[in-house]
Amino acid sequence: MLAREDALGALREAGCSGGVMEHCVDVARIASKIAHCFREKGVEVDLALVEAGALLHDLGRARTHSIRHGVVGGEMARELGLPEPVVRIIERHIGAGIPCEEAAELGLPDGRYVPETVEERIVAYADKLVEGGREVEFSVTLEWYIRKHGEGSPVVERLRALHEGMAEVIGG
Repeated sequence: MLAREDALGALREAGCSGGVMEHCVDVARIASKIAHCFREKGVEVDLALVEAGALLHDLGRARTHSIRHGVVGGEMARELGLPEPVVRIIERHIGAGIPCEEAAELGLPDGRYVPETVEERIVAYADKLVEGGREVEFSVTLEWYIRKHGEGSPVVERLRALHEGMAEVIGG
């Protein structure tokens, strides 16, 4: 798997800002804590994949800050020859996942951008716990999603489901 310094070097070489890099490091720290909790509960987790995926999840922000940054980052990661599990983390970390129908409505390429593996879910969740360079409670993120998308929207329901799946293992 990709070493930490190699992942950070890839972000730098792609042209990611210092703020994006700092965010990725914060997400990697939180994702690693969550991954260790999963391991302690007997869930098999690839810790190196979680760290690499978390560090690189916003690679696409070197080119766009739109919702397309996951797709763009996936393309960039493939161009760099990164392992497919890392690419999938990058592509699937947006929101709490974007199913095919919504991806089409948003103008994304055909595909299902929903985190499926434990590593993908951990990184997607950890990403929702960092805001403006600081770690936040899940409730802060949930409130933001409700304001943006509306209570009961599919996006908010997926976010809640992601949280519930994490909380079953890590508490909270």
